[in-house]
Amino acid sequence: MKVKLTHQSGYHATIENDRGHQVAIDNKSVDNPHGASPMELLLMGVAGCSSIDIISILNKQKVAFDSLEIDVEGDREDKPAPSLFTKVHATVHVSGDVKPEKIYRAAHLSFTKYCSVSLTLAATAKISFSVVVNKNPYVPQ
Repeated sequence: MKVKLTHQSGYHATIENDRGHQVAIDNKSVDNPHGASPMELLLMGVAGCSSIDIISILNKQKVAFDSLEIDVEGDREDKPAPSLFTKVHATVHVSGDVKPEKIYRAAHLSFTKYCSVSLTLAATAKISFSVVVNKNPYVPQ
């Protein structure tokens, strides 16, 4: 795995992977930032990684869903750099004719066993998740 950063101007840069896909980054505290901050990219990584896991698990179980959205929020230390994440919470929203237990199980496996991004962040942050199916929060019994 390899990426390359190319400075654009100010704090703005583009980062490209070895397959040619680019992401814009910037410092979120500047006026009119031209991309996500590096810390926002970490939260995006949690959402992306867990979505791949959840979709893979549901596909293996032959569970079809209508939509999947994952909101990820992170709390950081209140100090100067480095200001690490202390808490990361993901809310998995799924709609469709699905059993909430299967969605919860897929999310649980992702966040506790498979998602490399959240498991990496777990060294400094408490990782948690919740599941909402068809706009109803699901709490396992």
